[in-house]
Amino acid sequence: MKNWMIGAAAAATLAFATPASAQQWPLVGGDYWEVTGIDVDDGHGLDYANYIANRWMANQEFAKSQGWINSYYAFANVHNREGEPDIYLVTTFNDWPDNAESDRRQAAYEAYMKRTTAQLQAESGERAKFRTIGGTMLLRHLTKR
Repeated sequence: MKNWMIGAAAAATLAFATPASAQQWPLVGGDYWEVTGIDVDDGHGLDYANYIANRWMANQEFAKSQGWINSYYAFANVHNREGEPDIYLVTTFNDWPDNAESDRRQAAYEAYMKRTTAQLQAESGERAKFRTIGGTMLLRHLTKR
């Protein structure tokens, strides 16, 4: 019983100390960085490079012009090891849209692309014949307070 009381008292102390600790935290969150790893099948590097240069970058420019993202990057993994992606596609943005804003953006993007969601999904399926999305990470840039 005594150990439980000591534990409860320590927990209560930590609960009240948290706001002060948060104020002393030396880092502050900045932009989000969404990083997607892409593996490209042998013999299709040019196919995917053309997609990045012609479609993906144009889409990112559209998103940037709308204020939805801050920047974007395509990185080649020059010395990738077994199981690592060939390409990383990176997009930076400030915050997440709510559901209504997400719907508005989807409609604006479809109008810009002059395609429906079904058509866009079919095109993604065509790219899946020579590329695999290995996964996506969401990072947050930290800076000194």
